[in-house]
Amino acid sequence: MRHYGWIALAGGIGIAGALLLHAAKTDGLNVMTGAQAFSNTASLSPGLARKITAQDLPRPQPPAMFPRLSMYLSAGFGRSGGRPENAMPKAPAGFMVDTYVASGLTSPRQMRRAPNGDIFVADTGGGTVQVFRGVTASGKPQQASVFASLPSAFGINFYPPGQNPQWVYVTNSSTLVRYAYKNGDLKASGEPEKLITDIPAGGGHSTRDIVFSKDGKSLFLAVGSASNNSDSDAEFHRANILEFTPDGKFVGIYASGIRNPVGLAVNPETGELWTSVNERDNLGDNLVPDYVTHVARGGFYGWPWFYIGGNQDPAHAGKHPELRDKVIVPDVLIQAHSASLGMAFYDGKMFPAEYSGDAFVAEHGSWNHSQGAGREVIRIPIDKGRATGVYQDFLTGFSTDGRAWGRPVGVAVAADGSLLVTDDGARVIWRVSYTGK
Repeated sequence: MRHYGWIALAGGIGIAGALLLHAAKTDGLNVMTGAQAFSNTASLSPGLARKITAQDLPRPQPPAMFPRLSMYLSAGFGRSGGRPENAMPKAPAGFMVDTYVASGLTSPRQMRRAPNGDIFVADTGGGTVQVFRGVTASGKPQQASVFASLPSAFGINFYPPGQNPQWVYVTNSSTLVRYAYKNGDLKASGEPEKLITDIPAGGGHSTRDIVFSKDGKSLFLAVGSASNNSDSDAEFHRANILEFTPDGKFVGIYASGIRNPVGLAVNPETGELWTSVNERDNLGDNLVPDYVTHVARGGFYGWPWFYIGGNQDPAHAGKHPELRDKVIVPDVLIQAHSASLGMAFYDGKMFPAEYSGDAFVAEHGSWNHSQGAGREVIRIPIDKGRATGVYQDFLTGFSTDGRAWGRPVGVAVAADGSLLVTDDGARVIWRVSYTGK
């Protein structure tokens, strides 16, 4: 088999079904299941909860049934444009949505909170990393600054973990650099140090998120596939989460078969690595589910030959039967073509206590659904470090009368406990606060 170079198999790992389902956080939710759990953008509403399982998945549909251009237009992309006057995302009762940053951004994408509370944002289209400090009484930044410039910047993180980092790490599609840093810096004090200059790039999927293990010994780098579902040699070290030392030395493939792991996060309670994943296109409106999951070292998640357990991609019928039983089913299956991107665990104190430790994930929206899918931020209840498969629409309303104007990308918890969301469609950063009213 030519491509074992991009697979890491964990001994003894099969279909993930051993998670303990702690229902306390979902007891009060009216959870839609089965066919009712599937959604489109128009059906999203704050507070609705869903649970999609591997048993709910339909049969694959031939991609030729719906021409790509027609689907693109039906999903609302042909009517994309500026945000209508007074259009705002919608949150559950008791929450308030405001614009935190309303101008000056080209394409705000990944976002991370520094240990001192500053918010670092990759303005990917502008090729900059920007810093926003504090929150005024009107919900705006107290200070703003361009920290550094890097073409197509995306991934951002701080090293070493803890309260006194010495470096800010930043990625683009092919490169990882780091800038010397001390708490409170609003501008880089010098030129970046290049640590990795040969991250696999080209084709599709250009994002390269990064996080450090809780002990600071490992750097995890997400590299999406070059294609929709090819098993060609161009996919070497693609569709992987790669592990490096903090100095950029390659350690190995941490997990594989993950088509496009756009967002990475470390669960602060368990120390486990989690990822938010875009799955493949062209198999129908409800295939293949995107997903959010903790990531097992050595785990294989199926791409390109299988999906969500032992379901074979029809483009690869009969290939690699020896891998079928090794495919891990992810923790939380998300409506297909939602385009799951950035994620963060809620560690603030502003939201009600039941939100503590939950994951918030941006669903960017995709062209590959006949009615449009995604364009929301979801909440994933986490209890004792584990998800039950349930997710809840949290922030919706990024389209108006079928006109798509907003596309959430990154999420971060601000120092005051509010939730910040980058939007590269409206070119703003949203702030969600809890008022209880």
